[in-house]
Amino acid sequence: MRWPTVLLGFLAVALAQDSSTESSESPTSGTVVSVTTPVAIPSGTYQEFSTTITLSDGDESVIASTTHYNGTMTASNQTAVTTTSDSLTLLVGGGGGGTTVIGNNSMNATATTTGTATNTPVVNTRPCNSYPEFCTRKYSNITMVATHNSPFVRKNSVAANQALDVTTQLNDGVRTLQFQTHYVNGTMYLCHTTCQLLDAGTLEDYLTDVNKWMRKNPYDVVTFIIGNFDYVSPENFTTPIYNSGLKDLIYTPTKVPMALNDWPTLSDMILRQKRAVFFMDYQANQTAYPWLMDQFSQVWETPFSPTDPAFPCTQQRPPGLSEADAKNRMYMANHNLNLQLNLGALSMLIPNTAQLDETNAVNGSGSLGEMAQECNKTWGRPPNFLLVDYYNYGDFNGSVFEVAAQMNNVTYDRNCCGKTSGALREVSVAGMSTVLLVAVGVQMVMSAF
Repeated sequence: MRWPTVLLGFLAVALAQDSSTESSESPTSGTVVSVTTPVAIPSGTYQEFSTTITLSDGDESVIASTTHYNGTMTASNQTAVTTTSDSLTLLVGGGGGGTTVIGNNSMNATATTTGTATNTPVVNTRPCNSYPEFCTRKYSNITMVATHNSPFVRKNSVAANQALDVTTQLNDGVRTLQFQTHYVNGTMYLCHTTCQLLDAGTLEDYLTDVNKWMRKNPYDVVTFIIGNFDYVSPENFTTPIYNSGLKDLIYTPTKVPMALNDWPTLSDMILRQKRAVFFMDYQANQTAYPWLMDQFSQVWETPFSPTDPAFPCTQQRPPGLSEADAKNRMYMANHNLNLQLNLGALSMLIPNTAQLDETNAVNGSGSLGEMAQECNKTWGRPPNFLLVDYYNYGDFNGSVFEVAAQMNNVTYDRNCCGKTSGALREVSVAGMSTVLLVAVGVQMVMSAF
């Protein structure tokens, strides 16, 4: 008997994954088939601070000069000056020394890397990642909204995690993009659990869209968190990343691991034009590819794909991380609520879209704001990344950005983003119908063996 491809795809997942396994994105995210057959997976090891590896600074001899619209940006490892057509800001700094951000209301102002200027007052007005206050802050001292499974946008699909495309996400203020990859016939694809369930195209095409946005927005640093679902070697990622056009924008760290104080300021990254930051959860090799950073040597996570609306702020991945090391590296708060669906042999986690107005809210039980406050209290500093589903829904449009702004001690006053949260419940109902059909099919396949 022959079965539809999608059902065979689910069967393949069922035979390959353990219900207690954490995969590259953690197999407990999205759609998962749980069985009892154990499989060997990467352990999630990480580099401890006691065994720091120093990397050569690949940016040291680079001089980048790019022109965007009416403004010209130049950068070197000695000094760098950015002048903008709005006659408001001078960003000055660069190299291994401290970067100073200064400026006033005259294009005639002068500045040096020591932070002195002939005109006063010294006020920066050029936003870095949407806020002038961020320019002098270290990358590790900023809370960013991160879109969980950013490419997976599909109407009426239970496997979707976002409603708006990546360009819209970036326009709205998202600065961290997380996604799951699958290596199929020599090409890196963006698929959710299996490409038969949701295929969002190639990694190269997706990153090409991001590159186009970054070229039009030269004052923004964008972070990529790659879920290496198939645990393939890191060299398989270099071609799609390079071909996307992002190669010259890639940031290379100075050591492994990077402690909190090791990270540069946003203005330094912007002046150098090294503002595409790449992390990968498993199989990273920073000896061979220093820029493709091992996530768990730099960033730890709270429990992934939770079904617990309490959203505990405990450290989960990597396992065994000491409290001291956890406090000295960045961390990601996973705040994407799921529903557990158990149908015979099929066990699935799907986004709980019906509660998005509570989950993505600023205040209240189970809200993103409540978790961020609790994490801040527990660890003595806010999360660096707030990982959310359907970022454009909440108790009001832009609520997730309001939470980030509160953690950053800045004012969120932008217009955002999409539609009211109620409309998404229709997607949930349609998606649930798909799940039920697939569940029945998988049970039929199982019974045939």
